[in-house]
Amino acid sequence: MMIRTVTAALAIATLMGSAALAEVHEVQMLNKGTDGARMVFEPAFVQAAPGDTIKFLATDKGHNAETVKDMIPEGAEKFGGKINEEFEITLDATGVYAVMCKPHYAMGMVMTIAVGDVDAPEDFFQGRVPKKAKERFEAQLDNL
Repeated sequence: MMIRTVTAALAIATLMGSAALAEVHEVQMLNKGTDGARMVFEPAFVQAAPGDTIKFLATDKGHNAETVKDMIPEGAEKFGGKINEEFEITLDATGVYAVMCKPHYAMGMVMTIAVGDVDAPEDFFQGRVPKKAKERFEAQLDNL
């Protein structure tokens, strides 16, 4: 009985320890960034580990955060928050996630989340991506 109790305690401690190591990355949704750029996520690039949480903060009104169609890792779940609402997502699938503010996508309001030690997928820009958004994505991918 004692061995079972010790084993259970170790298992719980291990689980709690790994949960404590997970990080929360806060991303602001802004009309104007610290560098003066308009319609931005700040930071625009997040390097995360599997199990980390991304918390989107509705700092300025009129924004949301959601994945861009066909620009997430294979097997990953798409996600999206409502306009003017803070939300968070825990990412477990390794790979590169493209995130946009739907109302301001054409204005280039995008960000990139890299989960794990990954490279930019060769087919990342297969779909239609607005010019300003593509320019910002390309600059963000330079962080990989």
